[in-house]
Amino acid sequence: MKTLDVSHLPPYDISSQSPLWWGQLCIDFIEGSMFCILIAAFLYVRLRVDVWPPPGDQYPHLLLPTLALIPLLLSALFGYWASKAAKENNRRGMIFHMSMNLVLAAIFFVMRIFEWRSLNFNWQADAQGSYVWAFLGLHSFDFIADAVFTLVLLVIVLSGRYGEKQRLGVHVDTVVWYFLVAIWIPIYVVIYWGPRIFGSAQ
Repeated sequence: MKTLDVSHLPPYDISSQSPLWWGQLCIDFIEGSMFCILIAAFLYVRLRVDVWPPPGDQYPHLLLPTLALIPLLLSALFGYWASKAAKENNRRGMIFHMSMNLVLAAIFFVMRIFEWRSLNFNWQADAQGSYVWAFLGLHSFDFIADAVFTLVLLVIVLSGRYGEKQRLGVHVDTVVWYFLVAIWIPIYVVIYWGPRIFGSAQ
């Protein structure tokens, strides 16, 4: 019986060829499918009623959530640079870019909280309230979870541990930030532009 000799391969591959990288990508695909189903359900409900938003619901504000896209997009950019630094075994680069990633992520999330609190409906008010709060809640949960993961990686690298395992973690973390940004764009359109595009006069 012949076997494949892989003893010459490195134990860790800090690239898109890593099984961990592909594993994270598959997880993001599953979560992305969930959000797409939620978007489809939102549109289905909208098309079955004559008046949208429901009576009494305000149109979600556009200014703050639109401005919040700037730190969100920049956070993914710094994530990319952190990944690049990990590939180059650049400790200072990883520390700086992960720190900036977290600062920008925090700015985005604070802006989201202010906008969230300005809505005049909650999750149990009506169909729009249920969907908007579901979108914001689920995305916020993923967002906080990855921010914590990035923070843990930053603390580990700051402590002086930045071997191949840790650098691979920094590289894979970038995939999650890409997902968080990419999936938020259609959700942003649905929440904030949807009532205006698919809405009707009350």
